[in-house]
Amino acid sequence: MGLFDLEKNFAFYGAYHSNPINILIHMLFVWPLFFTALMLFYYVPIFYLPNFASFFTIIYAVFYVGLDKKAGSLAALLCFLCWLGASAFAKYLGFSLTWKVVLAAQLFGWTAQFLGHGVFEKRAPALLDNLLQAFLMGPFFVLLEALQQFFGYEPYPGFQAKVTDMVGAEIKAWQEKKQKKSS
Repeated sequence: MGLFDLEKNFAFYGAYHSNPINILIHMLFVWPLFFTALMLFYYVPIFYLPNFASFFTIIYAVFYVGLDKKAGSLAALLCFLCWLGASAFAKYLGFSLTWKVVLAAQLFGWTAQFLGHGVFEKRAPALLDNLLQAFLMGPFFVLLEALQQFFGYEPYPGFQAKVTDMVGAEIKAWQEKKQKKSS
């Protein structure tokens, strides 16, 4: 799969997120998980940049713009706003309180994510099959999903129909594989 192939990335992630309740859980928790990770990364130094949070933000922003100029630019803006807010919170709270807030938020958020998959999706999360791709696509997937649901946004005409077909094929292949294992 090409790193900047929006259709394949979206279909991969979408195949693990077809249940509406699981999608809602992800919409509620993915960006806060990103934000709180940036809070902790604020305290990790890295060469030539203020901290690892800034590096992390740049990587995500560039990846999102590479996937889709319009929605990717919005996602990049959200990433930078999260970086600014997370940095301000982390600086204000200090390390001794920041890591506790981050730990609580991450535990709560990840628990909700795994429950969404186990209870509603009935499928393991995407991160178990492709950790890097799942972490990179998570925030963009929920943003693109929200833009599509609430505003009818498509990166190009027919995108949603094409990706829906790809997701259906991915889910069918997974179900057939699962069926063969249980036989």
